[in-house]
Amino acid sequence: MGNIGKAEQRLLIGNEAIALGALRAGVTVAAGYPGTPSSEVLETIAREKGEGVYVEWSVNEKSALEVGAGAAMSGARVLVTMKQVGLNVASDPLMCLNYLGVKGGMVVMAADDPGPISSQTEQDTRHFANFAKLAAFDPSTPEEAYDMIADAFECSERIGRPVLFRPTTRVCHGSASIALKSPLPVKKPDGFKKDAGRWVIFPRLSYVSHVKIEEGLARLADEFSSYRGNAIHNAGKGKKGIAAGGVSFCHVLETMRERGLESRLLKVSTVPFPAKLGLEFLRGLDEVLVAEELDPVIERELIMLCGSSGTRAVIKGKLSGDMPKAGEYSPDLIEEKILEFLGEPERKEKKPDIRAEESQPDLLNLPPRPPVLCAGCPHRSSFLAVKEASRGHNAVFSGDIGCYTLANAMPLDMVDTCLCMGAGITMAQGIRLASPGTQNFAFIGDSTFFHTGIPGIVNAVHNGSDIIVAVLDNSTTAMTGGQPHPGTDRDASGGKARKISIYAILSAIGVDSIERADAFDFESAKAAAVRALDKKGVRAILFEGACAALSGSRKEPCSVDGSLCSGCAACFGRVGCPAISFRGKKASIDGASCRGCGLCKAFCGRGAITGGGAL
Repeated sequence: MGNIGKAEQRLLIGNEAIALGALRAGVTVAAGYPGTPSSEVLETIAREKGEGVYVEWSVNEKSALEVGAGAAMSGARVLVTMKQVGLNVASDPLMCLNYLGVKGGMVVMAADDPGPISSQTEQDTRHFANFAKLAAFDPSTPEEAYDMIADAFECSERIGRPVLFRPTTRVCHGSASIALKSPLPVKKPDGFKKDAGRWVIFPRLSYVSHVKIEEGLARLADEFSSYRGNAIHNAGKGKKGIAAGGVSFCHVLETMRERGLESRLLKVSTVPFPAKLGLEFLRGLDEVLVAEELDPVIERELIMLCGSSGTRAVIKGKLSGDMPKAGEYSPDLIEEKILEFLGEPERKEKKPDIRAEESQPDLLNLPPRPPVLCAGCPHRSSFLAVKEASRGHNAVFSGDIGCYTLANAMPLDMVDTCLCMGAGITMAQGIRLASPGTQNFAFIGDSTFFHTGIPGIVNAVHNGSDIIVAVLDNSTTAMTGGQPHPGTDRDASGGKARKISIYAILSAIGVDSIERADAFDFESAKAAAVRALDKKGVRAILFEGACAALSGSRKEPCSVDGSLCSGCAACFGRVGCPAISFRGKKASIDGASCRGCGLCKAFCGRGAITGGGAL
């Protein structure tokens, strides 16, 4: 399969390691929906795959999982990728699929995002594993992820059920030098075999399957006590121990080594919890500190284990208030909590950093840099067109998930609500019902339109709603790295794909009025918004303009004639383009950042801005 058979050392981020580990394990079908921090897994498989491996960016996570389910029922090894909130979308088929089972190994990778750095939630996929009664693997490093993904496939195939794989952001995007290994021997898919008693989910079958699932989880808990990803380290003679999982275990180990400390350590990498190993770890301990990001999953397991076994150890962590309940756990935080727990902060000084302190920049004095829409982004013009057109109207702007969510920031201030993928359209319907005096706009990107936007528009049309849907079509899935979607003409591997027309879908659904506007032609875009406001029913405005970061097109940069600029700051204060700044009392445009879209010219009342594209 591609270069997977070559014995070589490669510097990889965790997602690349997971992808190459999956190819080594014999994956033949990979499907998913892009979402940081998971996106690079599928992209790497598409780049590195050999003959006989199918890769697709699916329309959403539910579709990806169902494509994977069909292939896994036919004996193929399948990887389905998504981020943690994508697992919510895929949960319906996944809950049921565990009752039916699979023939080929099926791994569902859901990348969690402590922080959160680029997500709506800090939800913990380990809870979903317990809720859905699925086994889960939780790697702590890119190196471990490379090996562990193969273990996940083997486990799934052996137990005949899908399993979860849960890397977190720092594992996904951390780098490591990894020695690639030879491909593993994998049996070829034998195709789908009809068996209504196995593949058709009926209540009686579900009851029988539930019994088998519970029995299987109990066996897995025993097996996982001897699994290489779970282990007891530094089995000292003290009365205090530390339990950890994921990247937090690496921080714990680093602190112990750098400070010269000793304590019994428990590393947990699986769901179900390895209870026998946990009891061995607890033996003779009085106190245990648990370090785990997101939710107290390991902590609760240890507390229950103490209760069921009569062990008197005190478990400290999130529930006791000894560890933060939210956010990432940095190495410094872990170090602070360990030293506090062990009560010997002066025992040994931390080894000095090999980098000289005086060579490091003073990061504390750097100004904050919140994310903004890129210079030349077509969405800025679309939002401003609607903003100008709706002056004097009691307008409510429902946003959605994507780079256009950044329009909530000043000076645009054009996102009043944002919940989850596709929800802006249906929330606008609800706001209209409860606030009948409002004009309701729902903004949605082209990729999100295909993901979960279409059912909301169908709902609005069927139920006679009165809203305006603004589809921001920049011909890519921009926020997660520019992946294709059904509205583009290429597939996950860069090959030719059939492009689906958003306009045709809106028309077929029965949208009352559809306006089509060039996002970079501000006056035309504004006029389209005015016409939509003058009508009733479900209306749509299709704003079309290629993503500035990916299109490669750049016009002559705009510039400011200082002799004409009055310093009114209309360009800076109303457009909010990051290429515009002020030098003294005059506006200035950075020629290296400006893409020549010319939007700023529409807001300069003195004609001081020249160059760029015509409006």
